[in-house]
Amino acid sequence: MSTELQALGASFARALKADGKAERTRVLYLQSVTYFARFLQSRGLEPTLANLTKDNLREWLGELNETKRPATVRTRFRGMRRFTGWLVDEEELGTNPMQGIAQPSIPSEPVPVITDDELAALLKVCRGKELPELRDTAIIRLLLDCGLRASELCGLRVQDVDLDAEAIIVKGKGDRVRAAYLSARTTAALDKYLRKRAGHRWAHLEQVFLTQRGALSPDGLRERIRARGDAAGIAHLHPHRFRHTFAHDYLLNGGQERDLKRLAGWTSDTMLERYGASAADERAKAAAQRMRRGDRV
Repeated sequence: MSTELQALGASFARALKADGKAERTRVLYLQSVTYFARFLQSRGLEPTLANLTKDNLREWLGELNETKRPATVRTRFRGMRRFTGWLVDEEELGTNPMQGIAQPSIPSEPVPVITDDELAALLKVCRGKELPELRDTAIIRLLLDCGLRASELCGLRVQDVDLDAEAIIVKGKGDRVRAAYLSARTTAALDKYLRKRAGHRWAHLEQVFLTQRGALSPDGLRERIRARGDAAGIAHLHPHRFRHTFAHDYLLNGGQERDLKRLAGWTSDTMLERYGASAADERAKAAAQRMRRGDRV
C-alpha cells in the first residue's frame, strides 16, 4: 500500500478504536482499505486519494461480486463506506465516492443449525478431565444456551458468573449489558471448569476462559471450535453457528421475538429476521404437514 493510503488507514484504525469498535470490526474495516489498494495496484494505479473514485470503487466491487461470497462483498462494502465517510468527516475528501453505490444484497437463505446428533458428537470429543476438555465443554454448552458472540464469550469475566442464579452478565456491542441464563447442565459444566481453572497458571486473570498463553481470544475461540468440529465430523463449524442455533431453538419452542432480541443483544429486527428464518421454515413445514388434506381422505 502507498504511503498515503497506508497512513490514512492507520489513522482510520485509531479512530475506530477510539469509537469503541471491537478489534475484529476494526480488522475487517481496515481489510477493505487494504484490498482496494491492492486492486488499484493490479490495475497499474497508485493507491492514493486521487484514485479513490466512484468508478474505481464500482469496478472493484464488481470484481468482488464475481469472485467472493455475497456476505464477503457486503463486508468489504461496509468497510469501505465507513472509511470514505471518515475521510469526509476528516476533510480529507470533499465528497463521499461511495455515495450512490448500492449496498450488495445477500440472498436470504436459512442458516444451518446444529443438530442434536452433532451436539452429542461435539460433547463426546470434548470428554476428559483436563482443563482444555472441561473448558471446551463449558464453551459449547454456554454458546448453545446463550447464543453469545465470540467477543462476548471471550470477554466474560469470573465476576460476571453467578452459578447459584444460573446466570451470567454479558457485555455486548456498544458496551450494552444484558443477562443470559444457563441450563442446569451448562451450569454444572461451567462449575467443573471453574474449579479446575483455579489451579491454572493464569487463574489471576479476570477472563473466564484461559489457554496456556493467557486469556482465550476470539480468534483462538474460532480455532478451537473449528478443531472440535473437525474431530466430530462437522466441517467448517464456527461460533456464530451456535448463535443461529440458539435463535432457531428459541423461536421453534415458542419463544417471543421481542424477548429473543433482548436475550441476543440485537437492537434492530434485521438480524432477528435472518436468524429466525430457519425456525420459520420449520414452523411452516410442521403446519403444512398438519394440513395435508390428502392424507385425510
